[in-house]
Amino acid sequence: MKEIQGTSNRYLNINLTDRTWDVYRVAPEDLKNYLGGKGLGLRIFYERLKDRLKEIDPLGGDNLLIFSNGVLLSTGAPCSARFEVLTKSPLTGLMVCSSCGGPFGEASKTAGWDGVIISGKADAPVTLRIDPDGARFEEAENLWGRGTKETQEMLNLGPKEGAAVIGPAGENRVLYANVCSGHRFAGRGGIGAVMGAKNLKAVVARGREYRYSPLKQKRFNRTLRRAKKHIMRNELTKGYRDYGTNANVSYGIVKGYVPVRNFRDRYNPGTVALTGEAMAERYKTRHSTCNYCSVLCGHRGHYPDGVIRQIPEYETIGLFGCNIENYDPDKIGQWNDIMNDMGMDTISAGGTIAWAMEAGEKGIRKTSLSFDDHANISGILEDIALRRGEGAELAEGSMRLSEKYGGKEFAIHAKGLEIAAYDPRASWGHGLSYAVHNKGGCHLGSYLVSLECMLDYMPAHSTMGKAEWVAFCEDVFTGVNSLQTCLFTAFSILTEPPVPKYMPRFILKIATSVMPRMSQMLMDWSVYSSFFWAITGIRCTKGNFKRAGERINKLERHMNVCMGMKPEQDTLPDRFTKEAATKFPGESVVPIDKMVKRYYKIRGYDPVTGGPSEKELRALGINF
Repeated sequence: MKEIQGTSNRYLNINLTDRTWDVYRVAPEDLKNYLGGKGLGLRIFYERLKDRLKEIDPLGGDNLLIFSNGVLLSTGAPCSARFEVLTKSPLTGLMVCSSCGGPFGEASKTAGWDGVIISGKADAPVTLRIDPDGARFEEAENLWGRGTKETQEMLNLGPKEGAAVIGPAGENRVLYANVCSGHRFAGRGGIGAVMGAKNLKAVVARGREYRYSPLKQKRFNRTLRRAKKHIMRNELTKGYRDYGTNANVSYGIVKGYVPVRNFRDRYNPGTVALTGEAMAERYKTRHSTCNYCSVLCGHRGHYPDGVIRQIPEYETIGLFGCNIENYDPDKIGQWNDIMNDMGMDTISAGGTIAWAMEAGEKGIRKTSLSFDDHANISGILEDIALRRGEGAELAEGSMRLSEKYGGKEFAIHAKGLEIAAYDPRASWGHGLSYAVHNKGGCHLGSYLVSLECMLDYMPAHSTMGKAEWVAFCEDVFTGVNSLQTCLFTAFSILTEPPVPKYMPRFILKIATSVMPRMSQMLMDWSVYSSFFWAITGIRCTKGNFKRAGERINKLERHMNVCMGMKPEQDTLPDRFTKEAATKFPGESVVPIDKMVKRYYKIRGYDPVTGGPSEKELRALGINF
């Protein structure tokens, strides 16, 4: 096996239209400034298309689809078997970057490629096969129409191979179709639809030809020991290890963020049946995780129908459970299998179906869907993937449906991206994160619900310090997605240092609210900067790392403004800003305008354009 020290700094650049490929070489300065993964992928996208960002049709041949690997991949660092997929979203019309933990990333990285850039459109269904020598194009007519599981089986993947594939939802350009690798998904914003529009059924990489060694091995080993120690003893990651992300259900019942009946309510006693504890007992779960995982959040279990299934993630449980008034976890497992095989995002599918149920209830749109009867959900999910019957409209997402029929006030999305299963009336900072995140309603933009409701580090119903914390977490998390490792490591890396771990909660709440910047300095994300430094040999401090995250965020924001994003899109649906009363004790609405105004000031965003100024971009080095 050949050895690469640090990174290969090579992307495979593929044109599907004329079936050609060449090598894109990454400049060392770009690796230093953008870290890899998400950051470097955005840098490449902007460099190639900066003059045409607004006019590019997300489902046209000019759109780029970029698979971007991070510097941690294949080094053995914790939770590092991940890759990022980037494109212009057909659902939102903005940039979308999605992280995935499947085997494709490691296979392509160990084939000698730090990423793959795909442009153009094939004239017929095609499979790309990637190896150390480049790319080959194979006809894929026999795979078209197959589900993600069968597609991967028919590809006859060897032990050195990993694939990224789409299902029927991607082929039929469902606007929230996803990309599957193994049993993991790059889930949000319609990446699978972009792949389907390019007639690209699968990308298969054959790797294990190269191994990567850090340039500073001793620093890497020290950092590795410290990271593992933090991860293994952290309270939140232990909960995920025991119960998967469904550990979040119990927190949500107590704190009132679990959505009920299209987010109209925040409490129903039936939700107890959906907790991680209840499902672990019911299904006798065991771990089923990504490679190199230390968190071990993935689980599978034995269902009453005799099928061993992956246990759905919290977001799927919330949106196909209590949010549509279903409290039968067996059904959620079956529906999750259908969506995974069809290749579509469970969050957007659940949010869109809940909107349709409420729209039908209010008489503004005829539908077969109802909160009181779930017998037809399986059929509806297949109809969405195949764009037949009512599913053809539901494939467009809740924003477009509400624009056509009305009901915008209960279309639960931000910037066109349906939000995950955390009601922001229980977590105001998390609501701000939904509103201002570049991708739209993504829960992982800064994930303040963890600090407000799970760790109890700050008051949930206060605006003080929230803009500062959203900006801080966005920058650090963007850096994490560029390295790339799992964001769940951030719970432990940031909060295991002695001061935040042992300081009394009432003092932490005061500090995080009144002195947010000072309290952020009590956290320690140097594990991430040290990993980058050790692997690449490029000096990287905590400050360098956070500055890189800021640079990446502001580049993405600038790209979105170029694509047509407006400041008025940095908001939440009326349900969260005007409807205070729910079945959860205590009324609340989210004072979003006040927090957004503060966020703009911190970020230096122009209130007219919604983005950074040219001066700020130049100061960050974004002037290609």
